[in-house]
Amino acid sequence: MKDFWRLYLRGFFPPLALFALCCTIFAAAFRIYALPLGAVGYPAFVCAVLWLAYALLRGARAAAKHKHLSALTAALTVDMLPEPQTADDADYHRIVALLQEARCAQETTAAHRHADMVAYYTLWAHQIKTPIAAMRLTLQNEDSALSRRLTSDLGRVERYVEMVLAYLRLDAASTDYVLREYDLDPIVRGAVKKFSGEFIERRLTLDFQPTNARVLTDEKWLSFVLEQVLSNALKYNMPDGKVSIFLEAPAVLCVSDTGIGIAPEDLPRIFEPGYTGYNGRTDKRASGLGLYLCRRVCRNLGHTISAESELGRGTTVRLDLSRKKLTVE
Repeated sequence: MKDFWRLYLRGFFPPLALFALCCTIFAAAFRIYALPLGAVGYPAFVCAVLWLAYALLRGARAAAKHKHLSALTAALTVDMLPEPQTADDADYHRIVALLQEARCAQETTAAHRHADMVAYYTLWAHQIKTPIAAMRLTLQNEDSALSRRLTSDLGRVERYVEMVLAYLRLDAASTDYVLREYDLDPIVRGAVKKFSGEFIERRLTLDFQPTNARVLTDEKWLSFVLEQVLSNALKYNMPDGKVSIFLEAPAVLCVSDTGIGIAPEDLPRIFEPGYTGYNGRTDKRASGLGLYLCRRVCRNLGHTISAESELGRGTTVRLDLSRKKLTVE
């Protein structure tokens, strides 16, 4: 309100200066004609008192109007504006209406473009699965170092396609979350199985301690999160390294690796969209979207995800599956 009163009083300085100038002219004229100056001073004092009362009354109304308009700032529409009292108010009212129409038109256009983009990439993601499946069937008939390497790369392509679909579905109104109680171990084993070729090729050791836990979650989306976390654990691990999967009480699933670790200055930002940090600049394949999608999915499921790391000694990602209570479907 201090800024309001400063601006309001500044608007009264010009008429106040004009009033003082008029009083000075009258006083000078009365002095030239040898008339008593009291004939000017008394009317000037009365006029000043009336002007002050008018300024305060108008200021109180302006302050109330300012307070009302400030309350509408968060969700302003033309219908919420007070009725115009002056020609300036009417002009501003029309300007706001035009701006609102332009904003609505832009939002509609942007929504149509976004819907077209989502439809296109959804169709692309589904169509690309057909040649991927065909290539996988072809590679199943061969058993060589090259076929195993191609199978591993093909699995990476499949995960990228799943990332595209997950990114498109996150904000969709029809996102297919099915929340039920599941045994955690089969979900973990299913995610690990997809990386079996990479474990063998890179001679990585898997230390999986059965959790014997049941969690309230969505199996498909939790599997997506685990696959992204495991993908990072393998991608940034050392040859002959180790990946450990275990449960901390009460229901915190941990995925730990012995990889290159994450720089301390990068750790607070690894869940931001598009942020790759030092490791991402070293590995040009990093997109910076995997962990961001994991956090978004975990929030939607009522879970939390966090990470701790030390350079040169590895990273541990924790999925807390117990913090928020959800209703079983």
